[in-house]
Amino acid sequence: MEWRSKSFSALSALELYKILQVRIDVFMLEQDCLYPECDDKDQRSTHLFGWQDDTCVAYARLLPPEVSYPGCSSIGRVVVHPNYRSHKYGKELMERAIAIQKQQFPGMPIRISAQEYLHKFYTDLGFIVESEVYLEDNIPHQEMALYF
Repeated sequence: MEWRSKSFSALSALELYKILQVRIDVFMLEQDCLYPECDDKDQRSTHLFGWQDDTCVAYARLLPPEVSYPGCSSIGRVVVHPNYRSHKYGKELMERAIAIQKQQFPGMPIRISAQEYLHKFYTDLGFIVESEVYLEDNIPHQEMALYF
């Protein structure tokens, strides 16, 4: 698998299509969640993704400060293609995403809105819980942050 990190304008049409495909297939269809997938944040983000055989295997959207949270950068739309989940790409994806955010925004905390069932996954990466559980698109979430 090849890891790629690109701005929105640098994405090819095929890459963008495959990124949106996996995001919609997982977040909207698999998780049965209707929400505005195209939220005008993609254009301001860095797109980190694992690519294999014209498939977006793993993906995270890396947002600069002030786009989702004041005073913090953010990582969102974290997803692994259902056919590749047994390969443990989620941890590698997040480690790469954190490293990129640390490099682009030194000393800046990273804030996420994490699905509650992934609490241990994110705390193992160093994130701390900063909110009670809340519903986001009818899925329990917690706000978490990683400080440097």
